[in-house]
This record gives sequence, structure tokens and C-alpha cells, in this order.
Amino acid sequence: MTAMRLQNTLSRRKDDLPEPPGPVRMYFCGPTVYARAHIGNARPFVLGMWLRSWLRETGYDVNLVHNITDINDKIYEAAPGDSAALAERATQWYLEDTGDLGLGQPDALPRATEMVPEIVAAIEELIRRRAAYEVGGDVYFRVASDPAYGRLSGQRPDEVEEQEANPRKEDPRDFALWKANKPDEDTMWDSPWGPGRPGWHIECSVMAEELLGPVFEIHGGGLDLVFPHHENEIAQSSALGHEFARIWAHNGLLRPVGDDKMSKSLGNFETLRDAIDRVGRETLLVYFMTAHWRKPIDYSVADLEQAAARAERFRDVFRSPSEPAPEGAWERFAAALDDDFNTPEALAVMHEWRDHDLLRRALAVFGLESLAETAAAPDAVRMLAEQRAAARAAGDWAEADRLRAEIEAAGWVVRDVQGDGGFQLVPRV
Repeated sequence: MTAMRLQNTLSRRKDDLPEPPGPVRMYFCGPTVYARAHIGNARPFVLGMWLRSWLRETGYDVNLVHNITDINDKIYEAAPGDSAALAERATQWYLEDTGDLGLGQPDALPRATEMVPEIVAAIEELIRRRAAYEVGGDVYFRVASDPAYGRLSGQRPDEVEEQEANPRKEDPRDFALWKANKPDEDTMWDSPWGPGRPGWHIECSVMAEELLGPVFEIHGGGLDLVFPHHENEIAQSSALGHEFARIWAHNGLLRPVGDDKMSKSLGNFETLRDAIDRVGRETLLVYFMTAHWRKPIDYSVADLEQAAARAERFRDVFRSPSEPAPEGAWERFAAALDDDFNTPEALAVMHEWRDHDLLRRALAVFGLESLAETAAAPDAVRMLAEQRAAARAAGDWAEADRLRAEIEAAGWVVRDVQGDGGFQLVPRV
């Protein structure tokens, strides 16, 4: 068996994983829970779950950790005086919405609030090693103590901009490990430096190491986390005297047409919940397959329509007799995924197949085995869909929405076929 390899942001090359069975331990940065997750937040979750699925398919022993950041400035800002309640609600939203993608859940979903004692202990050790210092109840990491700072992002240490303003810091580049409680922050924890709460970067270092050990194989997350978040994670963990993550896998960001990046702060996003309800989980998963994980991916009506059409092409295969796949078909599929997890190439190979068993096996890697289900909709549901098509043709959108809801309540999803006013009915998963 050959080892899989992934592009490593740290080494700037494709690096091999250990040969099967590994183990492979993975940590993917999760959400800061202060609002409903947008569709862009789903990409690192999907990538982590797909990698776990493929690695297990190829004989690896895999452990995937995906954290919940439930202590953060953004949560205090979003819910003054009620931050803990908001964090809990948003955590449940995230679990529900990612659960509806049909990929299962990670092996561990640690929350920052669950590991404050361990975080405090790590900060104490950094102070003992003179890699950190306390000032006025805050604790900062000494960037100057790490001569390799910038190794991940490529930033030169003498050009790093100030990350958190405080005139009492030794060096403007230093970043917070512990923040003293402020009057408008309604949660706090005890520490040797007074009441407060952890900084964002140390939360992830500690959660990863507590659950995976001080050295693990893959650290994932969005490209926007390379600096300062992941740069700071490496600095902290290296200062504790160990290697930390070996491969850093950063996924590209979603781009709404005409914008550089999808984000809550810009208001140019669709929530994951709305996207699932609007186009269905299968279309979203096929959509994510169409772009290489390291590349940006456009998010538009046209892109989603193309993904829906590709999903329907797979359904069509299962509506026709099975045909044996050519020799080496699975090997071509596996080669695409083993070489930097190239899902567009794997998708192209899958579209060549008419072998039901082989295609079902490949679809299952991506949580898409439901595309093999081709049951016909009951006559009553088809009649509702025809009534909805007539309402749309007449411009009665309220009636069309009511009929769509009735169809979904019956366990089916209606998908419009662009251009001819037709529709398709598929089981709701």
C-alpha cells in the first residue's frame, strides 16, 4: 500500500503521510460560535470528514479532532451580558447544521471552556520558560523568543504588525495568551494572574495537544488562519519544546461572485442552514468536490446548478443497468485522492463509470451514497410537484413555496430543471 501525500503549507511541498495503518491524527480548526455558520465555514469541516473517510477506506487508523471556540472577543461583542448562552445556542446550531450534511461527526469536538485549567497550565509553563510574561493581568507570548517566527506564513519577524494593541507590552508583535477580565465581559475564569480568559491561539494549541499528543500528522483550517492564528500556534507549541503538527493543510476560501472572500463581517454570505434547505446536502457536497481543496471556489447560483446537474447524472447511472468498469478504474480514482486529495480529478473518473457497486463505494467516501437511491415518488407527491410547477409558471411564488414545504414534509425534495420548467423529485435525506 502506498502512502497518501498532501501539500504542506509549512514545507511548501507535498509531504507523505506515514504508510497505512498510520496512525494519522488530525486537528481541524472549527468555528467561533457567535452566529449561524455560513457555507464557507463548512469547507474545513467537509474536508476533514472526507479525509478521515478516505484514509479509513485505505486502511489508516484515523483520529479527527474539530474544536469549538466558545471563548472569544466576537462572542462578547455579539451578546453583551449573555455571551455564554449565545455560545451554547450557536454551538448547537453548528452541530445540527453540519450533522445535516450527512457526513457524521468528528471523533472529538472539544470546547475551549472545557479546557481552561489545561490552558492555564500551558501558559504557566511558557512563563517558566521565559517565552511569555505577565503585565497588568494579561499574559503575552514573546515573539522575540522564537527566532523562526514567520516560518509558516513567510512573514519576516521584523515586519510583523501589532496584533493586539497595548502600550505596556514589551514588543508590539507580542500576542495574548491570557486576557484580564474587562467590565463588559460576563464570563471569567481564575488564574495566577487574576480573573480573565484565554487568548484564541493558545486555546487551539492546548486542545490539539490534549487530545492528539504534542506531535500529530495534520493540522487543517481555512487559508485565512495561516496568520496570525496558526503562526502563533506553532510559536507557542514550539516554545513548549516539541514539534507540534507535521503537515499544515489550508483550504481555499469561498468567493461570492464579485467579492474576494465570504465572511460574516462583510455580510456577503449564506448560512449553511439556508444552503442545505435551498439546494440540499447532496448538491452542496458535489459542489465542494468540483474544486481542489487548496484553491478558492466561487459560490453562485450557476455553480450550484452545475453541481445539482452532476448529482443527477449519478442518479441516472443507477436508473440504468450496471456495466462492468474497465480494469484499473478504482486505482485511477485512488491515485487522484492519494495525490493531494484531488477531488475534481476523482469526480471526473467517477463520471466515467456505469458499474453500480464501484460507483456506490466511491460515492460513500464523500457521504453521497444516497445518490444511488432511485425510488419513484408517490403519485400524490408528484401531483403536488406539478401543481407547484404551474404556480411558478403563473408567478404565484407564495403558493409555490407552500407546495414545496408540503412536498418536503412528505419526505421528498423538488428540484427545478432550469430552462424547461420541469422538475425532479428525490428522497429527502
